[in-house]
Amino acid sequence: MASSSQLLRKAIQLVLAVVIVGLSYVLYVSITEPYEVIERKREMTVLTRQRMDNVRTVLGVYSRLNNRFPSTLDSLLIFAKGDSLMLASRDSILGAGYRIDSLIHSPRTGKMFEYAVNDTSRIKIYLLKDPDSNDQIGSLEPDITLLNAANWQ
Repeated sequence: MASSSQLLRKAIQLVLAVVIVGLSYVLYVSITEPYEVIERKREMTVLTRQRMDNVRTVLGVYSRLNNRFPSTLDSLLIFAKGDSLMLASRDSILGAGYRIDSLIHSPRTGKMFEYAVNDTSRIKIYLLKDPDSNDQIGSLEPDITLLNAANWQ
């Protein structure tokens, strides 16, 4: 009789041990999973801002050579692919091995960045926006202090 109660006690202990391990795993996942999602979003934000900085850099080169900003991002991409100065200094400007075709697209969803130029006043200025967030560089207001200014800096 004593052996059957010990056997029952051992079975209950084993079941409780399995329940404890299972609940520990559920608790671990419920803590780490949201953190990983936040980290992925943070990494994507950094990648997007780096790409927007690269567009800003190429816009600056284009502006210095042509005394104006391009009318579209496609024009900027054609310039980045074909201009001899850009070809010669692409690695130093954008980094070694940079895929130039991805320059004008957001890494979040692959949508093209939104771009507009205000060249109606003496101050030539542009607005570059990420379609998937509130990140932007520049403004359409004719204010020289907003030229090349990112809203996250």
